[in-house]
Order: sequence, then C-alpha cells, then structure tokens
Amino acid sequence: MVVGDFPIETDTIVIGAGPGGYVAAIRAAQLGQKVTIVEKGDLGGVCLNVGCIPSKAMLQASHKFHEAQHSEDFGVVTNDVSLDFSKVQEFKNGVVKKLTGGVEGLLKGNKVEIVKGEAFFVDENNLKVMTEKQSQTYTFKNAIIATGSRPIEIPNFKFGERVLDSTGALALKEAPKKMVIVGGGYIGSELATAYANFGTEVTILEGAKDILGGFEKSMTQLVKKSFKKKGIEIVTEAMAQKAEETDNGVKVTYEAKGETKEIEADYVLVTVGRKPNTEEIGLEQVGIEMGERGLIKVDEQSRTSVKNIYAIGDIVPGLPLAHKASYEGKVAAEAIAGEKSAVDYLAMPAVCFTEPELATVGYDEGSAKDAGLEVKAAKFPYAANGRALSMNATDGFVKLITRKEDGLLVGAQVAGAGASDIIAELGLAIETGMTAEDVALTIHAHPTLGEISMEAAEVALGTPIHIVK
Repeated sequence: MVVGDFPIETDTIVIGAGPGGYVAAIRAAQLGQKVTIVEKGDLGGVCLNVGCIPSKAMLQASHKFHEAQHSEDFGVVTNDVSLDFSKVQEFKNGVVKKLTGGVEGLLKGNKVEIVKGEAFFVDENNLKVMTEKQSQTYTFKNAIIATGSRPIEIPNFKFGERVLDSTGALALKEAPKKMVIVGGGYIGSELATAYANFGTEVTILEGAKDILGGFEKSMTQLVKKSFKKKGIEIVTEAMAQKAEETDNGVKVTYEAKGETKEIEADYVLVTVGRKPNTEEIGLEQVGIEMGERGLIKVDEQSRTSVKNIYAIGDIVPGLPLAHKASYEGKVAAEAIAGEKSAVDYLAMPAVCFTEPELATVGYDEGSAKDAGLEVKAAKFPYAANGRALSMNATDGFVKLITRKEDGLLVGAQVAGAGASDIIAELGLAIETGMTAEDVALTIHAHPTLGEISMEAAEVALGTPIHIVK
C-alpha cells in the first residue's frame, strides 16, 4: 500500500455521496467552503442506485403493465399483453444512470473534489481515505458524516441467491412466479405492489398486528383492499423462523397464531428495517457520542458531541428518508458557515408508493393529542372529486388536522392517487403557518386532484360545497 506523503487540506470533508452527503457538499461549496466528498461506492448512494429511484422506476413499469391488462372500464380492451422483464430492468437502469451522472456533474460544477475510497477518522481534524492501492490523509476543519444505512439481515435468513435484500429484489432477471416478503413496511409493501402487478404471487409475513405501522389504520385499510384485489396474501403477527433453499427455490418456515407453517416460493425478500453504517469509520478515535441502535447523537444543527463533526441521514435518529438526509445536509453545511439554521421536523413528509399512495406530514390526530394540542380532523373523499372520477381512482381521502382555537394547520394525511405530490402543498401550508381558511381561499385549478385539499379545508371551516355536512 502506498501512503500519501503529505496531508491534503480541505475546509469541509463529507463522507458519503448519497442524497444527504452530496447535497451537503454542494451547499457547503455554495457557501464558500473548499469541499471534498469521499464515497467508497457509486455516487448517489443507496437512494439513487439501489433504493428510492430504481424502485419507483420499477413500480411505474409495473403500473403500466397492470393498466394494459385492466383498462376495460375505460373501454380499452387489450389482448396478449406480454412482459419483457429485461426491458423493465433496462428502463430502470437508464433512469439510475442519468441521475447518478447528474450528481457527478453537479458536484464538479460546484468545484467539489470527489475522492473514491473508504474513510477512517484518525482524530478530530484528520481522516484517512483508503483504496486497495493507496492511503491518503486529509486534514479538515469540519466534517459531515453521511454514510447511510444497509438492510438488516435476520437469523436463518442469510442474504444470497434466493434470500434477497431490497437491492437483490430490484436486480432480478425475471419476474418470479412466487415471492415471500418478510416485513410489511414501506419497502416490503412497495415491492409487493410492483411484483404483484407483474403477475407474481406474493405473500407478506408481518410480525406486527398490521402492515405499514407508520400510517393510520384508515389509510392502510385502503392498501390492504388493493392488495386483496391483486391476490397478495398478508399474514400478520407472523414470526419468520428460517429459509431453506430447495431445488427450485426457497422454503420459508414461520410461526403464526401458535402454529408453525411452511411456504415455498422462488425467492424470499427480507425487508425488516435498516442498520446505520457507523462501524469501522473511526468514530471511537474521536470520541463521538453514540445513542441507541448504533445511531449518532446530534443537536438541532446536526452537530455531534465533537463540535466540528456533523452527522446526517440514516445514521442519526428519525425516519430513514432521503429527503430528511438532504434537509439535514443543508442545515449542517449552513451551520458550518456560521448561519443559524436548525432542523425542524414538523413539516417532514413521509410517503409510501403503494396503490393507493400514502402520505403524511405533521401531526396525525393521535400524535397531536399526545403533544397536548386540541385539534379537529376534516376529511374529504376522492370519490367526490371530478378528476379522481375521470381517472377511475376514487379510493382515498385528504384529511387535515387543525388546531381548534384558530384553525392553524398542524398536520395532514393523504391516501389516494397522487398523494406523494399533494402532500407537498400541505407541507408548505404547515411550514408557513397557514390556517384552514388560507388553504380554502387558495384557488385551485379545476379539475385536479389538488382541489381535494381545498375541499378538505372547507370541511374544516364547516362550509363544504361538494359534500353534505
């Protein structure tokens, strides 16, 4: 191994080039800092390469295939619709390539130095970056750790040819006939939707009492209704015990309702959560204080217990969301520049791209009451919206959570077509301190799904037009 003779100096070094790291690096460079970003894998991290982006590309392809087979209600009758899964993968990989190439261009355009290799802290101002051939020391004034997370591997389900993590499930060469999914959270439910649309017989084994535990029951009920139509079987309170490869696939043993059962499939996908990548980067060398589950403790500016080292994204407390990591990256970069930026998670949206889509921001009724707020909920159904009717997408609703004393919007839940886009307006309304009256007075184009937010605000005011009180 060749060791660099002299340290390379930089103002801010960012470890990890995912949606947290590359955004932090660009913002730091915009604020006048000399920035170096270190990445041992591909630029864009998990999200762009094997997570958010490829899964949504695959979901979109699955929607197209499913719609081509089931468009009779629109008077569109098709015969002999076929699936070329290699073309699906080609489309997905093309989307990934465009975005990761774009990230490289953005970093270079902002004069961020890109370094490939594994990072290890020597002390609070020095970092080694290692490759198979050499090691180079970087001296920095500030560092931002954005190393992300990886899928959790559970006992007796070692990842391999037939036991897949989400990365493996997105790289299959053909749509399997049967798939077992262990875990009915965001990732499991999204990939269940995609593969069921492709014609795969899917069984979800969920250890909790219900799937998609982060969403209200009224929302998850709509997804379960959709799953039933697609033939997806859900087994709740099921504990996966082991997976054994067979001649043609895999046999999964699980326990449910006191009985031990077996199910055979082509593949088993394990999506039971993610683990932060905080080992083997030298955190102990600098004395960074750790919290539960391998997460790094940070303050409201994403600063760790070591004042010049910051941490963002999946390695700090909170939901492992790409947009949360990007947001924290901007805050950290601005804090380094001496600005008073601080995190505020109230208007942080969460989205699941099932059918229908689910999205939430701010408080729901339960969490608002837990926070000591007196609130009321106002709901408007998709079934009373002209655009939803014309799309034949009438399952769903928009629900607004407003403070009783003044109508201030403090939360919103959307279940239905386009929920992932509708939630942005409601997040903006919360961020800017808008009331239900403000939303109701905002003129929405007709006919659009966005009108449902306006209609829900009118329900909150007690003056709905398109439903009877």
